[in-house]
Amino acid sequence: MEYRKIIFVGIIFFFALASLSFTEDFSLQYFLSKASSKKIELSQKETAELFNQLEGVIKQAQKIRTKLIQAIQIGETDVRYQEGKFWMAKLEGDKDSIETALQQIKLLREKSTRLLASIKLYKSLKDLSSNFNAYNNMAPFSALVGDLAPEIELWVDPVIYRLYLLPLAHAKDAETKAPQKEKKPASKEKKPPSSEKKPGSKEKKL
Repeated sequence: MEYRKIIFVGIIFFFALASLSFTEDFSLQYFLSKASSKKIELSQKETAELFNQLEGVIKQAQKIRTKLIQAIQIGETDVRYQEGKFWMAKLEGDKDSIETALQQIKLLREKSTRLLASIKLYKSLKDLSSNFNAYNNMAPFSALVGDLAPEIELWVDPVIYRLYLLPLAHAKDAETKAPQKEKKPASKEKKPPSSEKKPGSKEKKL
């Protein structure tokens, strides 16, 4: 199944380069071309559209996951019992990855500068990408997974990693290292010694 992935990636990058001359549709091709350009800063609109696209991909993965579970349980796939248990365990893990990813997108829509949520989103999608690539390399599952496996992989890296997570991490790091103005303690003025004599003091006679 590796050749399908190579062909798919080649087609995606071809259209990514061509997409610069077309209307912005904020598709995978658009963000790939953005990631390969020198200016990788995302506008507020681009960030919002990125989350929309990611949500759509995750929900698509959710549907395929359900189909894979049904195919294993009904016996539509030529998978042995022990193998079936192994893949079912992976699919259960995908449920957690999908739920976590959707939750982080919700948080990032409220505040896009949340670094921890961005890291969790990246990790969840990376785990999902790894499993879907594994399904795609299995003949009984590849027909159901199709091109979604290499697509998720491209969303994870370079799109999320290079366009979103890395710039955000650098910005947070710069904020931490920003020099803070130290407050100087107020200096106390020394009082000049008093020349007045204390009452009751006697002068020494020469």
